[in-house]
Amino acid sequence: MSVEPLYLLHTRPDPQRLAAWAAHHRLLDAQGDLGYAFHALLRAAFGEHAPQPFRYLDVEQGLLAYSKLNATELAQLAALAEPDVAAALGLGETQHHRGMSVRSFPTEWAEGHVLGFEVRVRPIIREGKTGRERDAFLVAVEKAGDGGPNRGEVYVQWLRDLLTRQGGAEQVDAHVTSYRQLGVTRRSQKTGAGDARHSRVVDGPDAILAGHLRVADPQAFARLLAQGVGRHRSFGFGLLLLRPARS
Repeated sequence: MSVEPLYLLHTRPDPQRLAAWAAHHRLLDAQGDLGYAFHALLRAAFGEHAPQPFRYLDVEQGLLAYSKLNATELAQLAALAEPDVAAALGLGETQHHRGMSVRSFPTEWAEGHVLGFEVRVRPIIREGKTGRERDAFLVAVEKAGDGGPNRGEVYVQWLRDLLTRQGGAEQVDAHVTSYRQLGVTRRSQKTGAGDARHSRVVDGPDAILAGHLRVADPQAFARLLAQGVGRHRSFGFGLLLLRPARS
């Protein structure tokens, strides 16, 4: 089975213009989560071809996203974006800003190749028929009883199991570099014409894990990169950042 080409998009969103656009569209989150705002902004700029998974690093490092469209195709869509959308995302080139950049990303990997990685994830477990999301650590504590497990160890095991289920890579080692509880904004789906969409805040863990992984299946690994890791990939989670393995 052939693997589709993959491209890495990089932009530096303008914080002030992003805040103004998000406020105008009532997308500002009281808890500081920009995931839904970027989700909506990428949709406004690229439509159904909005790149994902994505990750916003910070003001200096900007936003990274994987896309199946090449530089020319993304530039054509970006040229059609509304001026406030393009300005907020940092798509346009100015005197002090180079605009978006797009580069081809590898899709052919050697089996057994070890790579360094970093990923922002929402380590949650969906329970029963309701699909209720719960913090993987709290679930593990309930099962363990007295002398419960370490949060970091739970999240590392959660990621190891997730990579095994999704296929393509095996976790060699990992550790949690950042953790916080974060409420993220989600909007309900419309059930019919004229129905309003309602926002709700879903509380849960927000963790960054780093370590090393091994390519187990080259084609499945390429698909894993394009798909992203875990849930909430449309909202800033799940993008695998790779680097050469350190000896």
